[in-house]
Amino acid sequence: MNWLLYFLVGFGATTLGAIPLGTVNLSVINTTIKQNANSAMKIAMSAGVGEIILTLFALHYSMTIMHIVEVYGWIQYVIVVVLLIAGILLFFKKQSTSSNNASTRKKIINGFVLGVFNPPVLVYWMLALSYINMNAISLNMTTPFSVLLLFLTGVYVGKIGTLYGYSKASLLIKNKVQDIASAMNRFIGALLVVIGILQLSKLLFF
Repeated sequence: MNWLLYFLVGFGATTLGAIPLGTVNLSVINTTIKQNANSAMKIAMSAGVGEIILTLFALHYSMTIMHIVEVYGWIQYVIVVVLLIAGILLFFKKQSTSSNNASTRKKIINGFVLGVFNPPVLVYWMLALSYINMNAISLNMTTPFSVLLLFLTGVYVGKIGTLYGYSKASLLIKNKVQDIASAMNRFIGALLVVIGILQLSKLLFF
């Protein structure tokens, strides 16, 4: 069952990070509405590759991060504060609109660029991998390739699945996509606050 756990952790962590409305999500939504779902999924698939690259980059430095966290215990409290602040900001975040007029032949490149050059996602994976290593499973560049591949497969499927959900939602209820995204952001924000509180309780009482 360990292989399934690695896949599920990759899938769950990516889905959690991909639900908040960002540049890739907006591109998928706008492309679906203005063109079609197939064009939008070209963005989604290449953005998924970008997500894997960011995950590998964060994973490469995860051992260094874990060593620093172990040496400097106060960093764990910083992570708690970051989780709480991120959750509160996300809960009260106002949604904005964006447009995407790129031609169909540029969708794959656009999706990849939006997926790779995304500092908030890189920061998210730095924090997520630190949390995963401390509380769930062990992940680093020395992890067996077959296990790492399962984790990265979960990452890719989670990204594609979330963006596919946004694409379908934008087709079904075009005028309410932002309302749905706002509700999702509030849910994820509240979840991050809960995780932060649980982590703080673990540091203080266990």
